[in-house]
Formats: sequence, C-alpha cells, structure tokens
Amino acid sequence: MNTLVDFARTGRIGRLHCGMPLAEAEELLGPGRPHPVIRMKGPGTDGYPYSWGGLDLTVTQRAVSGIQIRLWPGAPARLPALLLPGAEPFDGTVLREELVTALDDAGCAHHVNDTLTFGEQSSILTRPADVCAVFSLPGRDNHVPHRDRHYLDVMHKHTA
Repeated sequence: MNTLVDFARTGRIGRLHCGMPLAEAEELLGPGRPHPVIRMKGPGTDGYPYSWGGLDLTVTQRAVSGIQIRLWPGAPARLPALLLPGAEPFDGTVLREELVTALDDAGCAHHVNDTLTFGEQSSILTRPADVCAVFSLPGRDNHVPHRDRHYLDVMHKHTA
C-alpha cells in the first residue's frame, strides 16, 4: 500500500518518473519486455509499453511518457525488485475504500475522475501528481471476498 500511496502522491516509483530516458529506466530496472509492435517496427515506435511484471512504461521519443501499475484482484502483484529493493510479491487485492483511506491518511488530495467513472467502473485522480486509479467490480476469474465492491485494477500517470 505504501508504494501505491507514494506513487499517487508523487507520480514517481522510487527513482522512476515520467520524462526520464528509457535507457535510464532500463538501467534501473533491467531490460523490459517490449510490446510486440515495438519488436516488429523497432525501438523508435512510440506509444507502446515496455513491461516488467505488473509495471508498464509507455515510451515516446525514447523517454518514459507513462507509468502504469497493473493489479489483478485476488492474485499477487509483482513490481521489479531493482526498483523497490527487497520488494516481494504483494497482494493485488485493494478495495477502493482502502486506497481512498490510505490517501486521506497521507494527506493526498483526490477527486472523482468523471471521465473514467461509469457503469461498473470508478476512478479517482490525485493532486498534485495527477495519478489516475481505476477500480471495477471483480470479474468471474477474480477470487475476492466481496463480489459487489470495487477493486483497484490499475494506477497510471501519463505526461501530456
């Protein structure tokens, strides 16, 4: 939870941040798994992610333009150990209420993100970091205790 709250407050995960060169990110994380489009068209292809477990970095002009933490409610989440030394897989089951309470306790301002709140999905946007958290009702393959509550699916930050 601390990593999620820190990301929501700062828009950074450790030393990882939007705007840094991809080469610097790969130095920090090790080589990522490029999206198939990047493998087909080459490393100059913009807007597709490089992946490290549950972490994706979108790259534009060989710089990090987006950071995304993907969670699967009911399953362990994994972030690169090189990014968070000593990091172990952690429970990827985060209720909306739990994250909102943790943000409030940390003094991280947030508001409903109307653009991504509809149907069975809800979203918040943090201030001042502009990190978006998207929640949804669990799918049938998600093994969670509360089928009628919203769980965190993804947190992401993108540069303009």
